[in-house]
Amino acid sequence: MSIKREYGEVQPGIPLGPLTLRLPGIHYRFEIADYLQGLLMCTVCLAIIPVLTGKLGMSFEVALAIVILNGTLYLAHVTFGDPVVPGWVTPAIPLLVAYCETFAPGVERMQSLIAFELTFGLFCIFLGVTGLAKKFVAIIPNAVQSAILVGAGFAAVMLVFKPGEGLKSFDSNPWTITICIGIAFLILFSESFKQLRRKNKLLYYIGNLGMMPALALAIFVGPMLGELPWPTYDTNIFTRPDFTTLFRDFTMMGAIPLPPLKMFLTGLPMVISAYIVVFGDVIQSQALLNDAQKYRPDENVDYNPNRSHIIFGARNTIMSILGPDISMCGPLWAAMQVVVCERYKHGPKAMESINGGAGSFRWGTWTGYFLAPIVSTVKPILGVGLASTMLIQGYVSVRVGVLKSRSFNDLGIAGVAGAILATRGAAWGLGAALVLTGLIYAGGKWKKAYEPEEPIFPCDSPEKIAQDIKEIMENEQ
Repeated sequence: MSIKREYGEVQPGIPLGPLTLRLPGIHYRFEIADYLQGLLMCTVCLAIIPVLTGKLGMSFEVALAIVILNGTLYLAHVTFGDPVVPGWVTPAIPLLVAYCETFAPGVERMQSLIAFELTFGLFCIFLGVTGLAKKFVAIIPNAVQSAILVGAGFAAVMLVFKPGEGLKSFDSNPWTITICIGIAFLILFSESFKQLRRKNKLLYYIGNLGMMPALALAIFVGPMLGELPWPTYDTNIFTRPDFTTLFRDFTMMGAIPLPPLKMFLTGLPMVISAYIVVFGDVIQSQALLNDAQKYRPDENVDYNPNRSHIIFGARNTIMSILGPDISMCGPLWAAMQVVVCERYKHGPKAMESINGGAGSFRWGTWTGYFLAPIVSTVKPILGVGLASTMLIQGYVSVRVGVLKSRSFNDLGIAGVAGAILATRGAAWGLGAALVLTGLIYAGGKWKKAYEPEEPIFPCDSPEKIAQDIKEIMENEQ
């Protein structure tokens, strides 16, 4: 039986030190609407499978096992007191792909991924336990943060279009990807569509689904254009993930030796780059929940960035051992967090607690991974889905990265260092950004690397720029 919340209080739960245990049906109401939407949106999570099969040499069934493991750990956030919809560290995916490709395929490449994800996870846990997260990011100059985001955007686009080395899905499916990415950009970023969705309820709900309508369209457009096969189905109701092969051939519990110390050290620039991206997601989580809180005085939404760091840090640490994953374990799926928060604003009848909405959604995606008809339907378009995700992420990362710059000098550094990062990797890009920042801001001007020097967009007020960032991040996967 569900435990009722007193008006204006935090949702009931069992204190566990910095964490709070909450179970569906006991500590929060199970929300059917969010659960059903999760069943539909699990297809986005499956889009990482082509990267796992193409870059790490896994079979589809092994890659599906990794998606299921990651999806199971998504449930940890609401279960242990973090009222968010977690997701990938999407902007850092192309950077991690480029980093891993500097190592030989097979054992060495898996070791590099394990070393990175283990270091990244432990680093996030350390910052969460000590409360040093905000202080760490504060020491990174604006230009360096901008360079990492801009470089991630460049790398995402290159991953799709680089001849012979990218995802190889664009050359095989150019028209399907072009049509679907066009629809996705229209839904996510078009000012005209934003105006239409305010007036039309159907378009409003379509807009809330993010890139899902474009992926659904690809299921029909690809086969009709002769670029993709139609989905095929068998008599199986449930999927068959291959955990045995995953643990035996791709983890330290089987054929992969403990990575050497050198790999942990060479992965540090990639860890810092990924963390700068992750910290932005933490800030975005706080902003979205604060905004939702204004509409719901009946619940005191308890969001703690340190607790979030501990949870997603633990997820990365666990995945590095059980199923190393290029998508990584991030603190937020911004687009779906926006959707949950919007429904939450409509009052207790629509959603009793923000924990119920976020938790039920992730229970829905988790269920979808096991349903063979859903996975079989989207299997032919996973490459298209990933290419579309990377192009959208490239667009978002460049825009947010540019807005991170606080002067023309910052923007110049970001452009040069970002291009180096995209073409030569995180270590080169991060090093270039730091050297250029040191040279340009040397001689008593170092404080300007952290403070506004002159606005890049003089016609825009800080409030307008802040609103632009919020709108962009709301559309991010």
